[in-house]
Order: sequence, then C-alpha cells, then structure tokens
Amino acid sequence: MRRSLHPYLAVLAIIVLTALWLLWVGREPMCKCGYIRLWQGDPMSNESSQQIADWYTFSHIIHGLLFYLGLWLVARKLPFGWRLSIATLIECAWEIVENSNAVIDRYRSVTISLDYYGDSVLNSVSDVLAMVLGFWLARVLPVWASVALGVFFEALTGYLIRDGLALNVLMLLWPLDAVRQWQTGG
Repeated sequence: MRRSLHPYLAVLAIIVLTALWLLWVGREPMCKCGYIRLWQGDPMSNESSQQIADWYTFSHIIHGLLFYLGLWLVARKLPFGWRLSIATLIECAWEIVENSNAVIDRYRSVTISLDYYGDSVLNSVSDVLAMVLGFWLARVLPVWASVALGVFFEALTGYLIRDGLALNVLMLLWPLDAVRQWQTGG
C-alpha cells in the first residue's frame, strides 16, 4: 500500500497557517532581543517562550505523547499521518488560544509568569514541532518508555523550575495560593 503525503502536507499547512495567524494578530516573530538561541534555560528570563526551546518545550513533547494515546484510543484505524494532522491541529489551536490576550492576562494574574507577554512565533512553531516529536516518539517507543519519558519530563521540570504541564494546567484552571507560593520559592 502506497503512503500518501497528503496528511504530512496538511501538517505543514496547519503549522504555516498558525504562524501566519500569530503574526497577523501581532505576536513577535522572534525574541525582541534580536538574536535566536537554541535553548533558553532561565524560566524567569524575558527570553523564556521567545527562543527555540526552553523548559516548557518538554510540556509540548508530553502533549505529543498524550495526543498519540488519545488518538490511538479513539481513531486507531486512521493512518498515522492523519492522526498526526489532527494532533497538529489541536496543538496549533492551543498555541493560538495560549497567545490570545485573555489567556496571557490569565497567566500573568494567577501563575508565576508575571512577565509573560506571549510566545514568539518562533517559539510557538518550535512548540508545535516538539509536539510532533512527542507524537512520533509515542509511535516508536514501547508504551512503558513513553510513560516513563512523560513522567521524567514532569519530574525534571517540577524539580528544576517548579513548573511543568500538570502544574501549568492546574494554575491556569484552578490556581492555588499554596502552589503559587511554592513555585516562587516561598
């Protein structure tokens, strides 16, 4: 059976359209600092969420692992490429919502991200590519390794920067003063 390139072209189109949308609504193309870094390791830096990768990149890899699981459960007969297209659409929708003024204001008001003004388009596209990596890893790794990888990334970011996917979702939806205080080192 010949594999179609259509789903992969759809993935590319979704990512390009998302980047164009983010530019159209006023997101910065790249860090205002004027240079591009592969890694930004200081989560409190104004370059966090502006460069190619940062501590939150691990959360996007976990998104890919989770999207693979979810789509395997509900659409396992759909070819991999089309499931990846759906996952990419979901991830890109999140990048658009996450970079809306309403969500940026929410992050700033209830999380430790006081200086967060949204992702650069470079960072958003990189986050989507990290999700694609996670989706692909979930396909090729044994289930136990995918679970271990997700748990490892959550533990790593929880320990090193006192944040991660679970804490980010918790604080966005149901902020707890005790968690916020712990995240600030108090």
